[in-house]
This record gives sequence, structure tokens and C-alpha cells, in this order.
Amino acid sequence: MVLWSYNTTPRSTTGESPFMLTYGYEAMIPVEVGDGSLRRDLFFEEDAEVNQRLHLDLLNEARINSQLKLVAYQQRIARYFNKKVKSVPYKVGELVLQKVMPNTKIAQYGVLGANWEAPYKVKAIL
Repeated sequence: MVLWSYNTTPRSTTGESPFMLTYGYEAMIPVEVGDGSLRRDLFFEEDAEVNQRLHLDLLNEARINSQLKLVAYQQRIARYFNKKVKSVPYKVGELVLQKVMPNTKIAQYGVLGANWEAPYKVKAIL
């Protein structure tokens, strides 16, 4: 049920559900199948094939639109992130600390180990 819910819920990044981008139409949820719904009650089998072809013709356009929405979303996120980043200008000769990364951290000290390596002198700015 969780997988069904995930695949049929529209994503905020693309505006479409993964099911719609795969098959070209929105899925019916189990409640609509069991209890009935307006979509199910107004279903005409004669029109179904024509509507299916129409949806499949428009599927590539929907996929392209979702890609454009995704790119716009990524640009908004990048702008927001870049607004928060503060540039720190370094000068030659300054002392700086280097953060200890998890792969270089000495395991025997655990959480009480050093977070920074010894100070380094800036030799050149690249």
C-alpha cells in the first residue's frame, strides 16, 4: 500500500506522479474501484481507446514539462543555497585549521577525538 501511495502521489518537483509519467494517465486508487467514483461511473468503453491514444500522444509532452519543472526547481534550490553560503577570503601566510574527516579520524578516541587538525599556513591562493 505504501508503494502504491508513493507511485500515485504527484511530486512537488515535477508536478506529476511517477505512475502518470510511466503510463500516461492517473491511476485509480483502491477506494475508487471498490466504492465507485465519478470517474468510474462516467466510464464508457467506446471512448476509452480514443482517450488512451490521446493520453499516450501527450505523454512525451508531459514528460518534457516535468523535466522543465525539475530543472526550475533545482535552480531555485541552488539559488537559495548560494544565498546562504558566505565566502571566506584567505590571505597568504594566515593560519587555518583543517577539519578531520571521518575516514582520517582516529577510531580509538571515538566522539572525544579532535575535530580539527593542527594549524596550517596558507602558501598560495588558487
